[in-house]
Amino acid sequence: MQTYSKRAMMKLMMAATGAAALDAVTASAQAQAWPSRPITLIVPYPAGGGVDAMARLVAEKLTAALGQNVIVENKGGGGGNIGVRLAARSDPDGHTLMLGHSATTAINPHLYKNPGYETLKDFVPIGLVAEMPVALLAHPTFPGKTVKEAIEIARKANGDLNFGTSAIGTGGYMCAELFKSMAGVKMTLIPYKGTAPMMNDLLGGHVKVAFGVLPPALGNIAAGNLKVLAVTGLKRWGGLPDVPTADESGLPGFDAVLRYGLLAPAGTPQPIIDRLNKELLALVNTDAVKERIRLEGGDPLTSSPAEHRADIERDSAKWGKLIKELNLKVE
Repeated sequence: MQTYSKRAMMKLMMAATGAAALDAVTASAQAQAWPSRPITLIVPYPAGGGVDAMARLVAEKLTAALGQNVIVENKGGGGGNIGVRLAARSDPDGHTLMLGHSATTAINPHLYKNPGYETLKDFVPIGLVAEMPVALLAHPTFPGKTVKEAIEIARKANGDLNFGTSAIGTGGYMCAELFKSMAGVKMTLIPYKGTAPMMNDLLGGHVKVAFGVLPPALGNIAAGNLKVLAVTGLKRWGGLPDVPTADESGLPGFDAVLRYGLLAPAGTPQPIIDRLNKELLALVNTDAVKERIRLEGGDPLTSSPAEHRADIERDSAKWGKLIKELNLKVE
């Protein structure tokens, strides 16, 4: 075993301290020079969806705040995994960011056999932007008016009641699985390839109830073509304040919202993370941005980087437990 004299130990300690100080100076210098060119904001889904809309709002406001263009790049495929892997492997210099979503940050790492990333190993959370509840929607002819009544109807049907959802593994699908598990009922889930075909079948009465995001349904809710029994968060959605939560209308403790947050590749200097969080807090707290988020079906949500990390950890534990119990796996 190698031993060191007191003088040698002091030299080693001074060298280590010097290296740490140099790292701190380097990180500070990088932050002061940042951003030195346009920033890429990766969206791991195709253009036109909810994550894309939220990213474009963030990009627009960050462009004004940072004095450099923030350019959205859609990298869809693999249920979001392709874009996430690309973001994770980007240079950690603050010029590549990603808009995360509960599906990519907390669900996919458990659902896919080999997603190719570990969220909190490969990324640094910057801050939350919004949360979006899913809604329990129903055709006007569905006899239930509350979550409690829907559960009673499902229980009597004993598996013969079809529930429409988005594709397997998506937020809507996982909400339906959590609902089925917590309510202790048999339900036949009908996963669709997208929200549009699900809505068409719901409007046509081919399925009587469905779990879906609110924006595509709002017009039909207002026209009386659909009814909404509840939203899936622990608080009511600001866009429909009269609609109760599942928690208060028949399924205590039910909480299944989808959250959006900004992330950077692991190794991004802390001063850059802190600056981005500061700008994110400022922009989400403006009335204009709050209104835009509500128009997209969400509620504004802010956090520190540490709170964002804790939120991902909680979501990952919840969805991971359910996925394991259901033995769900996607190749």
